[in-house]
Order: sequence, then structure tokens, then C-alpha cells
Amino acid sequence: MLLDMDQTRARSEAADIAHAAAFGSPALIRAAGDYADLAGAQVVVVTAGTSLKPGQTRLDLLAANVGVVASVLERVLAVVPDTVLLFATNPVDVMPAVAVRHFGLPRGRAIGTGCALDSARFRDRLARHLGVSPSSIHANVLGEHGDSEVLHWSGAQIAGMPLVDFAAKLGHPLPLELREAMTKEVRTSAYRIKEGKGVSNFGIGGCIARLTRAIVNDEHVVFSVSTFMEELLGVEETCVSLPHVLSAQGASEPFLPPLDRAEEAALRHSAGVLCEAIRAGLGALPPKALDSRA
Repeated sequence: MLLDMDQTRARSEAADIAHAAAFGSPALIRAAGDYADLAGAQVVVVTAGTSLKPGQTRLDLLAANVGVVASVLERVLAVVPDTVLLFATNPVDVMPAVAVRHFGLPRGRAIGTGCALDSARFRDRLARHLGVSPSSIHANVLGEHGDSEVLHWSGAQIAGMPLVDFAAKLGHPLPLELREAMTKEVRTSAYRIKEGKGVSNFGIGGCIARLTRAIVNDEHVVFSVSTFMEELLGVEETCVSLPHVLSAQGASEPFLPPLDRAEEAALRHSAGVLCEAIRAGLGALPPKALDSRA
């Protein structure tokens, strides 16, 4: 069910997606006329808001998009108060905090796509260097979906061995300079894609579809997504990506993997960046949204 202020576009998007779906698994795809049409939805994906423009960071979208999302949530939760919310609106790591702090949702039912896409980009880049399938690589990106994100090099594995050891045995070593270049490439992927084609849509579309399927089908699969946390590494009230188990109930409690000293410091910094963004975002909410919190 697609819901958009532009109903003509929503109907056209639904038709186009349905035509594509006909080549794969059958699916009923419709465009909604109103929020009431979302009744019974197990998952609601929120993508409303302003997109990145050249030169902007995701946090630059904070004030405008927090207000948009708060308005959407007020209407969605009036119809489906027990749904799982999956956020893709940037800054995506702030939006679960809006749902939890001002609308009273349990933390596990307000999920940001977070670094799930960044983790896929990380694995894709490693796969191209090593000549192996991305599905054989266990590597995650943690923290902010943005400029302070942390590539978890120390925890990356292939074939049950540390990534760097596997790469050396394969004859495709990963020296520090190459790892730093890969880190920059993964971190700036969206900016380069937008510069070249104006929008980054296929990667996040695939990410949303995969996360939604995990929730709807109760898969209990692990992804690096963001949920609101009362405290992380000494930082209070933040929302960063860590591994979570996704199921029909939403996201589990986050799992903090072992980190080396540099990664721990970087993740603490990322948590602090988002703590400040969350405070600013909640402070920018209009009175109507503030009055509607549970």
C-alpha cells in the first residue's frame, strides 16, 4: 500500500512496481487514498521528507524532516498504533527517537534503516577486491548513517577467520592505506551516486525491501540498524546502528560487538553526534506533535 500526498504519483508508482513484480513473486500493490487505508499494516515504511541536495549532509535535513515525520507519525499511529515503523527519511537515525520519545513507541518497533545499506556497500567493496561473493563476508558498519559511521574492520570475518588474515592468504592483502581508502569510499558512496545521477534510490530500495521481508516473515535475521538507546558507551539518549535481530516483533535489543580502541572511540563520537542531533530535532517539533506524545 503506497500513500503519498500526490495521489496521482502514488497510483502510477504502484502500477509500475506491480508490473515489475509480475516478473518475480506475485504481489498486490495498491495506492492509498488516505491514512485509514493503512489499517492492518504489519510494517509502515516512512520515506517522507526532503532529499539530500549537493553539498548537504544528512544532518542538514534535520529541522525540516523531523517536522514532516512527526506529522506523518501522528496520522499513522492513529490508524495502526501497534505497527512496526521502518524509517528511511534522513537523518534516519533521529527518526526512531521521535517515535519513542514523543509518540511512546517501544524501542524495538521504531527502526531506522541505519547502516544496513552502508554494511552492504562495505561488503560489496570488499567482495570486489577479494573476488568472493558478498554473502560470504561478515562485516558491518556501525554508528551514524552518515559522516561519523564506523566500519567494523576488527570484527569482519570470512570463512571463520579475521578478514585481514583471509585476504592475505588469498593473495589480496588489505594494508592500512587500502582500508582507509575503502572506508572513505563506503562513507561517501551516497554523495558520489547523487552527484552522478541525482538520487540514490536502488540501494535503499533494496535495503528497505529486505528489512521489511525480515520483519513480515519473522526471519530472526541480524542486520545493522538503528534504534533508540537510553545509553551507549557513556552517551545518553542516542540512536546508532548496531547489530539487531529482526523479527515480526520488530528489532531486538542491540548487540555491541567487541571493538578495538579506535573503533570504540569512533563509535562513542558517533553516538555523541546523534545525541546532539536528537536533542535538536526533538526541540524543533511543532507544538501539535509535542502535545500528541504518549
